[in-house]
Amino acid sequence: MKKVIDRNHTRGHFNHGWLDTYHTFSFADYYNPDRIHFGALRVLNDDKVIAKEGFPLHPHRNMEVISFPLEGFLRHGDSLNNRNSDVITRGQIQVMSSGTGISHLEYNDSKIEDLRFLQVWIIPKTIDTKPRYNNYDVKSLIKPNDISLILSPNNEAYVNQDAYISWANMDKGFEKEYKFYGKKTGVYIFVLEGKIEVGGEVLQRRDGIGLWEVDSLGVKALENSEAIFFEVPMLE
Repeated sequence: MKKVIDRNHTRGHFNHGWLDTYHTFSFADYYNPDRIHFGALRVLNDDKVIAKEGFPLHPHRNMEVISFPLEGFLRHGDSLNNRNSDVITRGQIQVMSSGTGISHLEYNDSKIEDLRFLQVWIIPKTIDTKPRYNNYDVKSLIKPNDISLILSPNNEAYVNQDAYISWANMDKGFEKEYKFYGKKTGVYIFVLEGKIEVGGEVLQRRDGIGLWEVDSLGVKALENSEAIFFEVPMLE
């Protein structure tokens, strides 16, 4: 088994006033040659956007973009004529396959409350595909005391890659074996809240760990915890 650990305090951090953002991997003005990507997982941004602010219309190409609201309301609009009033919240995810090109905007839909969400980019399996955008309600898939698969090639929610994303809700003392879904894949585990033990390491809030060249992992919650598991191909 191989592993890499990215502690919360080592992430890139920028506070732009309207946006307070942490970057696990190199992004925008944050560059770390040792943290470009984990396999096909290219971006993992932890964003807080103040009320009424957001990202204006901007382009993407040949990247799979997934947004996970954690608190508040995320409003989306794009060049595929999806309405600017398209809003999602916790328990829903936004999946955009940019392919040959798409422009989109993301805004905090609240006039008073902050928006907190994760923005994830995954390197696609094939390039120059037809752009695609969808919202998915995954609340019914997320089970208590489980590592629940919410996105995969066989789920309603999927991306243009052999990627498997699971959401773990764990009470203190919960233990489970995570078995890999794919071949020659690795898993990057990002702890949203709490404290867990995995791969012989203890991880706390907003820590991340990547593990590969292994078929399964024991996971134990040392506190009531939430984590997201990103299983992706390990690119050369």
